[in-house]
Amino acid sequence: MAMPAAALSFPPELLLRAQGSGLGLKAAIFDVDGCLTDGRIYIGESGEQFKAFSTLDGQGLKLLMQGGITPLVITGRDSPAVRRRVADLGLQHAIYGVHDKLAAAGPLLASLGLDWADLAVMGDDWPDLPLMQRAAFACAPANAHAEAKALAQHVTAAAGGHGAAREFCDLMLMANGRYASLLHGHLTTLDGA
Repeated sequence: MAMPAAALSFPPELLLRAQGSGLGLKAAIFDVDGCLTDGRIYIGESGEQFKAFSTLDGQGLKLLMQGGITPLVITGRDSPAVRRRVADLGLQHAIYGVHDKLAAAGPLLASLGLDWADLAVMGDDWPDLPLMQRAAFACAPANAHAEAKALAQHVTAAAGGHGAAREFCDLMLMANGRYASLLHGHLTTLDGA
């Protein structure tokens, strides 16, 4: 049986921009609130925090790892909900509760042997701007602040927490030549049999 072509497509000029420096992107930094969630924080009467995450985004992050692009999380808030989601997805690199995301990113990138030219960033608000400005490719969700959208090379059709991160992951995988093989692998089998 012939494998169907991918239904998803992006404009060629966007795919070129999302390739980074030409050697392909090696990692992507994700903000949490507003990118992996819709930005709302629910606080119970005992002070516990609740956040909603999209399963589409979670699958996108897993596919990104399978495609050889390392997802990194740098978030200004710390909560058990975020730590649980990061752990459930098997993400190996996360920094929580940082005020200065740029200062936090430097040592993380150095420890992984990465440079800004190897990196994409998804951010939605002012704390993400220094990262977005330095990355080879920057993306913002549809519901991002105007300044984040202005720095982004791509603004997703989906809002944060509603598939925006998945769109970003799909774009990076497609631009870096990894989308089709991952899709075909999933059409064949999910368990490697």
